[in-house]
Amino acid sequence: MTATVLPTADHLREEARRALERCGVDPALLQGPHFSRSPVNGADLLPVTWVDGDAVDEAVARAQDAFLVWRETPAPVRGALVSRLGELLVEYKQDIATLISLEVGKITSEALGEVQEMIDICAFAVGLSRQLYGKTMPSERPGHRLMETWHPLGVVGVISAFNFPAAVWSWNAAVALACGDTVVWKPSEAAPLTALACQAILLRAIEETGAPQHVSQVVLGGADVGERLVDHRHVALLSATGSTRMGRAVGPRVAARFGRCLLELGGNNAAIVAPSADLDLATRGIVFAAVGTAGQRCTTMRRVLVHEDVADDLEQRLVSAYERLPIGDPTAEGTLVGPLIDSRAFQNMTEALRRAGEEGGKLLVGGGRRLGEEGPDTYYVEPAIVRMPAQTEVVREETFAPLLYLVRYRDLNAAIALNNDVPQGLSSAIFTSDQAEAERFLSAVGSDCGIVNVNIGTSGAEIGGAFGGEKETGGGRESGSDAWQAYMRRATNTINYSGELPLAQGVDFSV
Repeated sequence: MTATVLPTADHLREEARRALERCGVDPALLQGPHFSRSPVNGADLLPVTWVDGDAVDEAVARAQDAFLVWRETPAPVRGALVSRLGELLVEYKQDIATLISLEVGKITSEALGEVQEMIDICAFAVGLSRQLYGKTMPSERPGHRLMETWHPLGVVGVISAFNFPAAVWSWNAAVALACGDTVVWKPSEAAPLTALACQAILLRAIEETGAPQHVSQVVLGGADVGERLVDHRHVALLSATGSTRMGRAVGPRVAARFGRCLLELGGNNAAIVAPSADLDLATRGIVFAAVGTAGQRCTTMRRVLVHEDVADDLEQRLVSAYERLPIGDPTAEGTLVGPLIDSRAFQNMTEALRRAGEEGGKLLVGGGRRLGEEGPDTYYVEPAIVRMPAQTEVVREETFAPLLYLVRYRDLNAAIALNNDVPQGLSSAIFTSDQAEAERFLSAVGSDCGIVNVNIGTSGAEIGGAFGGEKETGGGRESGSDAWQAYMRRATNTINYSGELPLAQGVDFSV
């Protein structure tokens, strides 16, 4: 069902303007030839000015100068900046969520959840600022101490995607700032207003805490701006979120200048539903993971590998749930499925459905476009489920849309093989009440993904754990655990307090 009639362009623009004003965005920044388009109704929002490559060079130079000061600032003092950012994000949570909904079409609950994720990573990074631990190791030489220390790395370039227009920046920025780095952020062309609001809030935190002004900057622009960050020799770490195709271009270019690269790329995530699974639980987990953000998360569930004994039952439950999904204005109460970001996303979904049919698939529910009040420049679709006879070529490819494939299996080893038999390796799940099955899925011979879940879906990761995946997902890790080490350089130190000079490995070099 369609949830609501869509708001007018004037209403959305006014909502955006008010949110930006409350966040402290300079009105002078809201002019220029470029607009972000709202997928909510297909209308342009507010104008912004894009920069060119020379402006990127200038931003990096300012960031490098700020780094020389910031790296000498005690880590707990750096944490005070991140702490204040987190406090301000609490204050302006609704405004940032509004901008996220308007620019990328997330439903209100998910937009608010994204800002909460930003708040949470700030809390994590504040604690981290007092826990940048190095190890002390026993030396083989008497009167010596062997240890490692961690030091700030430099300028961190961040290229973020439309689907998490603020949270992914915060994952990088909060941790990088606590680690003593400075940040230059190139946001998605689809979400410049969200970026300006986040930057304005951080600038206020910078002013209030006395941090160097240019520890964080935003550069708005197209692919040329991102490429300048990729190639800049003073960008010590380039963190990029996007497609595998983008990663194939970015990775070698950063490596060619011996820079560091942190890639978060595609995901083709599966859940195994075992015979012992709680099907009510599995249904709820699958539906959220498959249709949340209209299927436009890197962790979206795209494949369900279901045991043949429970396949018919699960199909009926999923089809029933999909038929009841409220589709429409993401800012309206009760909506669960908002729009696709643009026409290309819709075309990709349509093409994948066509190919699935050619490869023996049967469409069980959904797949159509909702027109009605939405108009020609909006792309609201009915989330689709397709039963496939096997894991065919189209199933092995990521389609960034609410398109879920069901494939049946007979034994767990076969299901694990199907889970792993895709180029991507981000997130995975198993629904089972059998402890042995769960443990096998978590083991070295189980899922080959960076995220492996039991009895929850593939999306909705918490910031406490490192986020990222293997294979064509890029191998990067962001957010929690020890992901902070990517933002620092390690030094191994030997201290000789013996008064003698014994050499390691028993080497004798007496003169």
